[in-house]
Amino acid sequence: MMQDYRIEQDSLGEIRVPAAALYGAQTQRAVENFPISGLKPYPAFVWSMATIKRAAAEVNLSLGLLDERLATAIVAAAQEAIDGKLQQHFVVDPFQAGAGTSHNMNLNEVIANRANQLLGVALDNPAKLVNANDHVNMAQSTNDTIPAAIRLGCLWRTAELLGVIEQLAAALDQKAHEFDHVVKSGRTHLQDAVPVRLGQEFAAYARAVSYDHERIATAAGRLRRLGIGGTATGSGLNAHPDYHRAMVEKLSALTGIELRPSGDLFESMQSMADAADFSASIRSLCITLTRIANDFRLLSSGPTTGLDEIRLPAVQPGSSIMPGKVNPVLAEMLNQACFHVQGNDYTVALAAQAGQLELNVMMPIIAHNLFEAMHIMIGAISAFTSKCVVGVTANQEKATGWLAKNPILVTALNPRIGYLNGAAVAKESLATGKTIREVVVEKGLLSGDEVDQLIDARKLTEGGIQGTGGGG
Repeated sequence: MMQDYRIEQDSLGEIRVPAAALYGAQTQRAVENFPISGLKPYPAFVWSMATIKRAAAEVNLSLGLLDERLATAIVAAAQEAIDGKLQQHFVVDPFQAGAGTSHNMNLNEVIANRANQLLGVALDNPAKLVNANDHVNMAQSTNDTIPAAIRLGCLWRTAELLGVIEQLAAALDQKAHEFDHVVKSGRTHLQDAVPVRLGQEFAAYARAVSYDHERIATAAGRLRRLGIGGTATGSGLNAHPDYHRAMVEKLSALTGIELRPSGDLFESMQSMADAADFSASIRSLCITLTRIANDFRLLSSGPTTGLDEIRLPAVQPGSSIMPGKVNPVLAEMLNQACFHVQGNDYTVALAAQAGQLELNVMMPIIAHNLFEAMHIMIGAISAFTSKCVVGVTANQEKATGWLAKNPILVTALNPRIGYLNGAAVAKESLATGKTIREVVVEKGLLSGDEVDQLIDARKLTEGGIQGTGGGG
């Protein structure tokens, strides 16, 4: 019977590793030491680290520091990881030793063992040609690769995130045009206010989302600064003097992402401020989306006992006991996703401020929460846009009906009858059920024709002073 494990060795001694695993001793120790969440690294974290490993092999080869045969095998193995072919071998829990040494070594060991296989060396052969530390990790440290990988991993999905945000803004803007003719009661403090158009509400949603798109793109721009080459503390010890510049150029070429040198390798290792800033920009998006989702739930509430000014697509039954009930499930989902991602951001903020001296050892959880936040937001925004926003319809009859009962329309008469008279009219209208027009005429404040001219709901949504030539 064949053994289901092999013996690997590191500086602490021997340890059993699953026979078919491409990882080695240090990864196995991390698996045993950190059985915390059962989670595995996000593909973005594997992709970014594997890309760094490939770039390093090519740069070290070009600098005359790495044998061509070994470099070629490392590049091929790293590319398999980049392509997602080795994903099952990346097994370290996100809650791990500080800085991310376990994740870095997981990549180093998998790429080294796969490179050895490509060179014809079996996993259980102790005479391996490619060494995880000496060759795959050449001119690197966990301390400069992990911060660079966080930046690259975020940038890898930034275009995707910005794309779904653009789609949402476009869908909201389309509804703004579609609903521009629907005049309705405005509401402030959840109380009746002067009229607005439903299209104006949706146009404001679209603009707010576009501003968040701009914030995220701006924050992502600062992630383009890479400190790769700082090695252990920022000094660049054990790296060729040209390594930092060459790595930035190589990574730009491999990823198609415009990258630039750090400017200060020590700062890039000490500070997680750019990551925290990017996370905060996503948090701002969540704040906007939470508000919009809440409005969707309010505007569609009822339908018989709520506002019912918009109708959301019915995508699933809303109750296991109440027949016919349909809930605003996509808006509810978006709320939950945004709450979770704001929690991700809080974790990033706490971890970013926990750096000490030359290093922030909380990088693994910064990476996990950033990649999770992006993953959740991409999925949540996409679903909300395609399954909810594009199918929203206006209930013009209900919106017009609520507006007709709104005593705050008297605000348009303030320049003619004064605030105090207006307040008295509004109170009497509420108390008696009479319209604003009826009360104003009865009190002799204005004629019926004058009231009709001043209270033109559509014109009221266009601003200005009614009845003076300064209105809409």
